[in-house]
Amino acid sequence: MSDRKNTYTYNPDLPIIKANWRGNKMIGDQFAYEPLVLPKPFSEILKWQITRNPQRQEKKNEGFKLKTINNPTLFNTKEDGIVWMGHSSFFIRLNGVNILTDPVYQKIPFVPHLATPPCKTEEVRHLDYILLSHDHRDHFDEKTLAIILKNNPQAQVLMPLRMANLLQTVNSTAKYQEAGWYQSYNLPHKDLKISYLPAKHWCRRGLTDVNKILWGSFMLTTPQICIYFAGDTGYDHHFKEIATLFPTIDVAFMPIGAYKPPFIMQEVHVNPYEAVQGFNELQARHFIPMHYGTFDLSDEPVGEPIKIVQKLYEQKTLQGTLHAPAIGEVLPLGNFFRK
Repeated sequence: MSDRKNTYTYNPDLPIIKANWRGNKMIGDQFAYEPLVLPKPFSEILKWQITRNPQRQEKKNEGFKLKTINNPTLFNTKEDGIVWMGHSSFFIRLNGVNILTDPVYQKIPFVPHLATPPCKTEEVRHLDYILLSHDHRDHFDEKTLAIILKNNPQAQVLMPLRMANLLQTVNSTAKYQEAGWYQSYNLPHKDLKISYLPAKHWCRRGLTDVNKILWGSFMLTTPQICIYFAGDTGYDHHFKEIATLFPTIDVAFMPIGAYKPPFIMQEVHVNPYEAVQGFNELQARHFIPMHYGTFDLSDEPVGEPIKIVQKLYEQKTLQGTLHAPAIGEVLPLGNFFRK
């Protein structure tokens, strides 16, 4: 599986769903997106920190705050549905199977937390699967995962290649499967398929582990519904490619925030216009926004992303139905079924 100095890797125990896919490209021991995406150099980060945000006063005076519906019994439900838990975390109950994406419910150091989850982390129970898109701290939180895995020993973690060592520092006995892009996990539920797919992003938690763990998105499919979770991503050709493999996407969870300043963010985070463009290229039916309003990660006013998406929906630029739920609001799954 070599191509001169480059190699390609995947999990040989999992099926590949894209014809002629060689696996994820690696340059040395680092995963590589084409064209290559790497963290910004310190000089660019310093430039960001010392440059005055032109929307600073607007952001300060905005007063936008997400609504949270408190529900301590949320994870005792028997009804299929979708619940936004804040940021990029969703609780999804599909055919009685309980799935949680990217749970981050504890405080992240140095990151302002602007919204609260709908229940305590200790109340997250009865999980079958935990989906982890990548290793950034606003998606993989060790404190949150430690509590959830302790209280859900039956849950299996579905995650990208080479995340096992990181997961085992949180819980050494956690069950898990690692997948490369365009691979499906082995699940005992015959009517549920979960696949790992591309995203334009990168990974790092420390100083020496750049792109040592893969990053990506997920697709969840049953005979009744197809749900896409975009993870963290910049805009690129992967939306069209995913649509060729999954031509009937019903629901797309699309990131819309953390896009300013563009010289730092554009390569790895879609802005609202790009999120809508990617959604249209996916040819999905229902748009549910995420990755906004929960943490203060960037320069744009907190409420700007959703206001732009709502305007694009009103203008019919967004070619589907927009749902912008409160944190903790239950969206019945039947609302998204194909008629």
